[in-house]
Amino acid sequence: MKAVTWQGKRDVRVEEVPDPKIQEPTDAVIRVTSTGLCGSDLHLYEVLTPFMTPGDILGHEPMGIVEEVGPEVPNLKPGDRVVVPFQIACGHCYMCDTGLPTQCETTQVTGEGMGAPLFGYTRLYGAVPGGQAEYLRVPQAHYGPIKVPDGPPDDRFVYLSDVLPTAWQAVQYAAVPQGGTVAVLGLGPIGDMACRVAQAKGAGRVFGVDLVPERLRRAEARGVETYDLRAFDSEKELVAAVQDRTDGRGPDAVIDAVGTEAHGGAIAKLVQQGAAIMPRKLSGPMAERFSVDRLAALYTAIALVRRGGTISLSGVYGGMADPMPMLTMFDKQIQLRMGQANVRRWSDEIIPYLTDEDPLGVHDFATHRVPLTEAPRAYEMFQKKQDGAVKVLMQP
Repeated sequence: MKAVTWQGKRDVRVEEVPDPKIQEPTDAVIRVTSTGLCGSDLHLYEVLTPFMTPGDILGHEPMGIVEEVGPEVPNLKPGDRVVVPFQIACGHCYMCDTGLPTQCETTQVTGEGMGAPLFGYTRLYGAVPGGQAEYLRVPQAHYGPIKVPDGPPDDRFVYLSDVLPTAWQAVQYAAVPQGGTVAVLGLGPIGDMACRVAQAKGAGRVFGVDLVPERLRRAEARGVETYDLRAFDSEKELVAAVQDRTDGRGPDAVIDAVGTEAHGGAIAKLVQQGAAIMPRKLSGPMAERFSVDRLAALYTAIALVRRGGTISLSGVYGGMADPMPMLTMFDKQIQLRMGQANVRRWSDEIIPYLTDEDPLGVHDFATHRVPLTEAPRAYEMFQKKQDGAVKVLMQP
């Protein structure tokens, strides 16, 4: 089959690889019909290279048709249409029962000290072959895949794999009061969808911050009050502008949908780039012990949120030696929540919004649809924010 493989920093290729097969009785194999390109994939493309191995199959946002199931998957059969969550969990351990499948005790990558494995996402998370491929082996298929009806286009459901639950959890963790205010930093796929979810769940005002004109226009068209970073000479000016719209206090909550690849942070950027070009035997241990994130977005969130407010992190951070302004955070009595989205925890709440009325705008959420064979160009376009790329779907 054809699959998108990682070969090095900014080097992905579509290659012929062996077809996946049933390996465990709880496995399924699906034929992928749509698969997304995520902002998290760009971390593999650019930042997290010390944890990658040439030939790794990328992608964690697939949906498709069940081709084969193992004997311990009673709830699926060939021909079923399913969305595959990006994490792999058992559904019956203590952590899964408490709504935290990202911490599944059955599947945890204990050798790396990490939580549940993720499709297509570094050796830290199990180096499981991902979903940017023609076919995908799905472990723990008795629990993970979400069955969806035939008929509507893939666009209605494919975002259940990651975008929708990640945005949903970001808003839930932000604890925006009914009629309250929330600022979203970064209007890529997750930030854009988080704005829509916040509006749908009763936020009074939603502020969106970015520096890409197409993304700002896209959010503004849906009623988000947008702020272009390029219009401000400093973070203080941006903070003051938003505070002016919130009775001088700042928003009740801030969602950081940017993560480690924020603008600024020149020293951290140098460390990241240095690790990416070092020999793998050196770069991996160095990154695990001394990695530093570019924290511009998080620092802005801390400055921006009102006293006693909540910061919700959905952007990916991976640093082990990040300096945090603990004095400010303590003094402002900030609440901080974060983590990978627990897809199955939220999927049943989200599905009622995926109707013909389309309140979250999923039908036209993708800006680009390309064949799987064009993945290298899609990665480059998305990484460079070219051609108005916000969300890319690939069809094998």
